[in-house]
Amino acid sequence: MSVEAKVYESHYDYKMDPKFRVSIPVAFRPDGEGEAIRLQVSQEQDEKVIKVFTDAAFQDKFRQISESELPPANKQKLAGALRMSSKEATISSQGKLTVPKEWAERIGLKADGAVKLAGRDGYYIICTEESFRRIEEADLAMDDGGLGVL
Repeated sequence: MSVEAKVYESHYDYKMDPKFRVSIPVAFRPDGEGEAIRLQVSQEQDEKVIKVFTDAAFQDKFRQISESELPPANKQKLAGALRMSSKEATISSQGKLTVPKEWAERIGLKADGAVKLAGRDGYYIICTEESFRRIEEADLAMDDGGLGVL
């Protein structure tokens, strides 16, 4: 990425409240209160998740598309798909993020249910405990090219 990205590390266990809000750890909150973030319905290791980006990191995705070698029609389709799968959001002054109910249910989250937040370097994910477990297993099974980092 060309933008200076915030780095997200570790993982946290939380509970979704009845209004589909989840507390966001201080380390995962934007630097400025009320600063926009971007939510994207996506996948991580073939598991349905919601990815959370800073607005700058999300906008950098469009720069990457624009500068790619893809044909113009493919660039337009890719940018459209990215816009359709994303929403702008903010974290409240109480540190809560409201996850769109339809999106939460699409990835298996339930009101008053368990939620995992996990840092993935330049973004973090929101997912179910089961999805997190499978993502973690897939990560540990990754070939690290002999680096010994996993």
